[in-house]
Amino acid sequence: MKRFLFIAILFFTQTVFSQNEDSLDNARLSKMIELTEVVVRNKLDVESFIKHVKNDTTFYKAFRNLRVISFTALNDIRMQDKKARIKATLQSKTRQRVSKGCRTMEVINESVTGNFYEKDGGYNYYTAELYAGLFFTNGEICGETNIVSGLQRDVRSKKGIEKHKEQLKMLFFDPGKKIPGIPLMGDKTAIFDKDNAEKYNFSLDYVDYNGQSCYLFTIKAKSGSGVVIDNMTTWFNSRSMEIVARNYDLSYNAGVYDFDVHMEVQMTQFGNLTVPSTLRYSGTWDVALKKRERGVFTATLFDFSRQ
Repeated sequence: MKRFLFIAILFFTQTVFSQNEDSLDNARLSKMIELTEVVVRNKLDVESFIKHVKNDTTFYKAFRNLRVISFTALNDIRMQDKKARIKATLQSKTRQRVSKGCRTMEVINESVTGNFYEKDGGYNYYTAELYAGLFFTNGEICGETNIVSGLQRDVRSKKGIEKHKEQLKMLFFDPGKKIPGIPLMGDKTAIFDKDNAEKYNFSLDYVDYNGQSCYLFTIKAKSGSGVVIDNMTTWFNSRSMEIVARNYDLSYNAGVYDFDVHMEVQMTQFGNLTVPSTLRYSGTWDVALKKRERGVFTATLFDFSRQ
């Protein structure tokens, strides 16, 4: 009994210490944010706002919602050479259908140029494979949910391309979090950590975005800071605090690999679900032993339904 009480007290003490440490960190970060007059007048609790931003899952959940509903997608992928000339493309219209807990996809029409596909039908470009992982369904997939609470990304147990996919998803969907297993990058993606936060300028405004009152949170790297996230601009609905849009620029050069990527994501509402309506990507990346890829793609999603 005494041992149980000791463990309970120790756990309680560690939890309180962690919460106090997090509160102090949020207070530190709140003082680093430049606030516009309209935000000051609204008397926003900036520390609570920072806590929400750090723990936000609405961005990732919006993409997870695509696993449990039907939708139509217009897909436009263009691969370029070093002079920005088109060398391979895919334009298509697809329809994902969800029924009885399973999803499938119909290709309504498709137009392909260049060496977009390999001879065996696989994707000739890693960029296209990443796109397919986000918006295409291969065969029938069952048993998925849109639950993100408590969900842990499994990076360490994966190998090869599957590990790289998981790392890229973390970089895209959880910007600002530490990403394990990426050599030479370390903790540079953890923008709210004390050492990294000093390398950024933070600002907060209150604006209108497509008819919605939003908090506009901007994170911009200081010149010569050598970070991974160069810029991240996020619009939070002022009532629900869900992310309604996000633009971000990511770049890094570690010698054995480098990337320079710009992304724009816009959300929409389908019933009580927030889902992506538009995603735009342009970027280049290079990994040792692989050819450099330069690509531009746009995904336009609409006609959402429960079946």
